[in-house]
Amino acid sequence: MSRAPQLPVSALIKQGKGLDEEDQATKRRRNDFRELKELEEQRKAGTAPAMVDCETGRDINPHIPEFIEKTPWYVETDGPTLKHQRPHPERATKFAKLDEWYRKGTTGKVAFKFRKGACENCGAMGHKKKECLERPRSIGAKYTEKDIAPDDFVQPNLSLNYDSKRDRWNGYDPASHTETVVKEFENMAEIAKIMKAEKIKKGELDPEAPEDDAAGDDDEKYADEMNPASSVDLDSRTRITVRNLRIREDPAKYLLNLNENGPYYDPKSRSMRENPFLGVKGKEVEAAKFAGENYTRYTGEVIQANQAQVFAWSARSKGIDVNAMAEPTKLEVLQKNFDKERAEMTETAKKSLIEKYGGEEHLEAPAKELLLAQTEQYVEYNRKGKLIKGEKRPLLKTKYDEDLLINNHTSVWGSYWREGKWGYKCCHSLLKNSYCVGEKGYALEKELFTRVAAPKPTPVAPVVEPETSTPAPAPAKKAESSKPEKTSKKKRSKSESSSSSSDSSSESEAESESEKQKGPAEELDSEAEREYQKQIEAEKKEEKERKERRDHKRKMKREKRKRQKERRRETREKEGPRHSRKRKASPSSSSSESESEDDVSAKKKKKHAPELSAAIKKIRKEMKEGKELAGMDDRDRGFHSQYETKKMTEVELEAYNLMKIHSSDPMASLMK
Repeated sequence: MSRAPQLPVSALIKQGKGLDEEDQATKRRRNDFRELKELEEQRKAGTAPAMVDCETGRDINPHIPEFIEKTPWYVETDGPTLKHQRPHPERATKFAKLDEWYRKGTTGKVAFKFRKGACENCGAMGHKKKECLERPRSIGAKYTEKDIAPDDFVQPNLSLNYDSKRDRWNGYDPASHTETVVKEFENMAEIAKIMKAEKIKKGELDPEAPEDDAAGDDDEKYADEMNPASSVDLDSRTRITVRNLRIREDPAKYLLNLNENGPYYDPKSRSMRENPFLGVKGKEVEAAKFAGENYTRYTGEVIQANQAQVFAWSARSKGIDVNAMAEPTKLEVLQKNFDKERAEMTETAKKSLIEKYGGEEHLEAPAKELLLAQTEQYVEYNRKGKLIKGEKRPLLKTKYDEDLLINNHTSVWGSYWREGKWGYKCCHSLLKNSYCVGEKGYALEKELFTRVAAPKPTPVAPVVEPETSTPAPAPAKKAESSKPEKTSKKKRSKSESSSSSSDSSSESEAESESEKQKGPAEELDSEAEREYQKQIEAEKKEEKERKERRDHKRKMKREKRKRQKERRRETREKEGPRHSRKRKASPSSSSSESESEDDVSAKKKKKHAPELSAAIKKIRKEMKEGKELAGMDDRDRGFHSQYETKKMTEVELEAYNLMKIHSSDPMASLMK
């Protein structure tokens, strides 16, 4: 790297060494350049002393790049120096500082007399009459000396550099943030407290209720506890999240799409004119939120202006001499007349069609807002979706009949579910189209559920014994009859069967006496037993029907498999076994040569030629039908309910192989 000073062109010419001469190239020999490179490497390694600045006497860092260290040709120097990289006080200009700016507003001082040099209109110092922003008075303050305006500030004579002129925040007063934003937040917090106190006073809000169920927003509970202007602890160990700060959920526009080929973001105007999510999959919701600043160019009166321009172009093409820029009024009148005539022609055509075909009653239907059952009724929900004010919105009904109550029921079938079965919620009945028993159904279900869920019940003596001794066997009979479990005759022992026959007379007498003394609770038990028996019979019937359907399906499958076996056996008998076909194809004599495979295939083709041509015609017909169906609309196609599932024969398989088109075939694109 060369460290020689850069001489100007004039100095080189004075020395008699032009740029085009060969002496310029001969002076810089390769050896000198190599020596300079070696010296530079030694300085970087620290084995050779660094260069010394001839102006300041300091060492120059050898690692500084060449384009920084090299002295320009227009700077006169006696040796290596970095003077050109330092500011030049002789050429420096005093620019305005960051805290210096033009003061806004007025001083607030009002004079009692007109002063020389003041504004002749308002009487304030700091500007002239032609610069005055007040309403021009009929008689200026110079003559009336009344209502003299406050004086303006004496503005400093600022010298701004390139950056200061283009700084958008130059002259910003941070105190204005406190006046506008912070005070607004404080006022909103106070208003929220007042509204909450009024709701508590009216009884709309319970002060002792938990905060999650409160009618107000969740932010109110945080606003009561902390000051909106409270500071945030910056220590990561003790930092907490303050909920009343501004939530920064809206990202900056330039962060919406970081793709290098994405839309351009202008940092000066802070605008992104194009949609950053245009054509991006999965970002349809974000695209609806922000469609770019260009979206506003197609709103408001812009659309009308574009329509007028298009109308002018179309009118010009039809021979009407009109221009949107030169004759806007003429264009507006023409467009208004054209729209009026077009509306009249449309209305006339509409009336003629209605007179011819009818259907005027459909045009007089109510508005969509009324058809969709939209009202102006006020309904308020909290953040969790709970109704806090107003009536709940009714559900939309379908075209089918709903809420049809039959057989004294107050709820529909399917409103209750228990143990995998549907029922009625009003009586907990699991039998469809049954009669509603009301509250008795709840007691019946509870008793049945306890009986089924309990283990094998044992006959236990009643807690309260009757006074008389005659109805004593009745509770035992009741306990036996209350068993919901089914007991078959096979499970009963021989001793029980013999004892039941001997004691039948005594039991019948006891039952007749106990039936006379039955109370309402025992009658309910008998009704419960009958209902339970009905349910058991219905379940048995359903299980029997399911079993019959399963047996029928199995029987049909067996018959189908049997038919398939018979069909395969018939085909084998017709064609013969494989070894017999081979034996027929080859002669029995050992001396004669066997026929080649090509001859066998030729014979087969000759034998099945009519069948093969018929199969090919069938495939061509199917292909033609398939092409027609592919070109049809989905709504015009028929339903395919029948398909052939039989096995393909050899002829059909051969026809398919002949008609099949391979993609690797070079003539595939030319074949139909």
